Amino acid sequence: MTFTWPEFRSAEPDFAETVQRRFETFPHHVLATLRKDGSPRLSGLEVTFRFGELWLGMMPNSRKALDLLRDPRFALHANPGDGNTLPDGDVRIGGLAVEVTDDETLGRFTEEVRPPEPFHLFRVEPTEVVRTWLEDGALAVRVWHPGRPLRTLRHSVLG
Repeated sequence: MTFTWPEFRSAEPDFAETVQRRFETFPHHVLATLRKDGSPRLSGLEVTFRFGELWLGMMPNSRKALDLLRDPRFALHANPGDGNTLPDGDVRIGGLAVEVTDDETLGRFTEEVRPPEPFHLFRVEPTEVVRTWLEDGALAVRVWHPGRPLRTLRHSVLG
């Protein structure tokens, strides 16, 4: 089961805002795709939130774009920065990347974002959103899956 980003935002607005803010803290993030042989490929990537959606834009025929065209499953991990301070914690999104090819959406995106052309554009359909952070001496993990309640787990890190 997948949701669109707006459906996720509607289901869990506070969590979605925290995740979006974390991704917007830095421009570059890490994308995991699947190679033809099923092994993972990690690539750097910029993401953008526009028109209520989460977008992945890529150079034409880049390896990561070709991976997603063959198998749309991905994982996206937010840049941790220098690792010293993560007030919103560590976040990642798993899901499907749906290529967008209609002229209206591409034109609107190009007008607002001004990416180098040509490019591949993928809309994110999240199947999992996770935030991990430290809180009161415990590791807290908040997990969302479509159609399930938001869960927060806590694990003591003090031994």
